[in-house]
Amino acid sequence: MSEETAPESAPTEPSARKVIYCGVCTLPPEYCEFGGTVKKCEEWLEEHHPDMHARLYSDEAVNAALSTLSLDAQKRAAKDAAKKSARAATLEARETERKASAKILIKRVERNKRKYVTVVSGLDAHGLDLKKVAKEFGKKFATGSSVTKNASGLGEEITVQGDVSDEIYDFVTENYEGIPEENVDCVEDKKKKGAG
Repeated sequence: MSEETAPESAPTEPSARKVIYCGVCTLPPEYCEFGGTVKKCEEWLEEHHPDMHARLYSDEAVNAALSTLSLDAQKRAAKDAAKKSARAATLEARETERKASAKILIKRVERNKRKYVTVVSGLDAHGLDLKKVAKEFGKKFATGSSVTKNASGLGEEITVQGDVSDEIYDFVTENYEGIPEENVDCVEDKKKKGAG
């Protein structure tokens, strides 16, 4: 009476999907068009995942996507794409112009009598992480180095103990290629002595 029954196929567990994220806008490549950096995203995808680039950006894929739209929608899509690419280009140009014009000030500030600190401001405009740079300064010059708010309270600056302004000037111009040498200035501040 014991009949052997074939085991019923047990429901399989869903397998995990491997999702690829864009290295530029951090969205899945299918949604890069909503990120605002479509051109950079497309270049990144072509370099890192050429098979997916061919699937998403080939002429057939673009024509297939456009053929499902009505004529009015196609015109709007073309106009929107042109606006987005123009906006992205102007933002990129504005960002490079801002970085090119951003000044880095290296000030030697007298604390009391013969004690000095060196204050570096303006590095954050060039996209550098101030905490990492402060740590590099501390290791390189064997001094205390910290990130502090500047006098106006709006931005941050790096304060390095000791008079190392010339060494910091050389270090910044040699190690950070994105910073032009003409944008780095050394200034000396002295505390005003009270009349008395």
